[in-house]
Amino acid sequence: MSHGPRSGLAAVSSALLAMSRHLEVRDVLKTIVASARELLDAQYAALGVPDDHGGFAQFVVDGVSEEEWKAIGPLPRQHGILAAMLHEARAERLADVRKDPRFEGWPKAHPDLVDFLGLPIRDGDEVIGALFLANKNCVRPQGGCGFTEDDEELLGILAQHAAIALTNARLYERSRELTIAEERSRLAHELHDAVSQKLFSLRLTAQAAARLVDRDPSRAKGELQQVAALAAEAADELRAAVVELRPAALDEDGLVATLRTQIQVLDRAHSARVTFSGHGVKALPASQEEALLRVAQEALHNALRHSGADHVDVTLDRRGNGAVLRITDDGGGFDPSAVRRAGRHLGLVSMRDRAAGAGGTLTVESAPGKGTVIEMEVPGG
Repeated sequence: MSHGPRSGLAAVSSALLAMSRHLEVRDVLKTIVASARELLDAQYAALGVPDDHGGFAQFVVDGVSEEEWKAIGPLPRQHGILAAMLHEARAERLADVRKDPRFEGWPKAHPDLVDFLGLPIRDGDEVIGALFLANKNCVRPQGGCGFTEDDEELLGILAQHAAIALTNARLYERSRELTIAEERSRLAHELHDAVSQKLFSLRLTAQAAARLVDRDPSRAKGELQQVAALAAEAADELRAAVVELRPAALDEDGLVATLRTQIQVLDRAHSARVTFSGHGVKALPASQEEALLRVAQEALHNALRHSGADHVDVTLDRRGNGAVLRITDDGGGFDPSAVRRAGRHLGLVSMRDRAAGAGGTLTVESAPGKGTVIEMEVPGG
């Protein structure tokens, strides 16, 4: 967040370096917005990345608290001044945005905006975002002060560099996705070849043992020992593949950043609000980090696909040398004992196995109409 105005070449240089330092799209957007608000000394700043459906795929603000942002409500649509910047690809500098004929009002909890400065962010001929500021911080005698031509020129420089930083971040994320997909494909082929051969041999050996049980028990015993050996080899192949399939993002970014990124994606993709917070968690053994990630993914899948929840909250907190993960939803809930009796597991067996395999524990609290809380604790290193 901003801490007051800065000016001069050093401040501009610092802002541009900060933009180029990040590789994650969300981090780039936040840095652009904070830098713009600080450099131009505005009360509010925002940046919207449009989608293809009249809304915004991402919308980042600076100068608004989290509580205020929640009270404002859903993301804005592409209308009024925002639509003009996006569709006409031109700057907008207004002394009082409320008096502009395109002003369509704001949600009840939205801060009151007066003077306004906005610019499209362009990559060639494509408009990839809209950056705007509101409420210049200055003494307002009769007539006020508002944004100047110099402010507009400076914001234009930021917008040009923002386009470069945002495009680079998108290319980085796409490159990483392709790398992960290629690695998954390679491992899938290796797993298919190695394990399929073992399973084929195991089946033939088991058939031979079945034929020999009555007429040659000693040979049948030898064949069954071979079955056990082949099964052990197949299990080893699977374990080796699972180790290789450790999510690349975990190794590169760590557990907290990986969870935050995935949950931000889920929040945009679903109507339910999905939130995340992580506090004081240090690096954990690889097996524990992967188990926590997989349990979080399974629990989120259940909550978003089956519970009908309006809000799903994920927290990861330090506990001693380890960590505790909690996934809480306000959905329809269920009776865990009834689920077991019906032979349905909702992934609970898999989650408990993952927790136990990492030396941790998993608890599930739920009841019809009461939502669900899934908690996993691991001991750390």
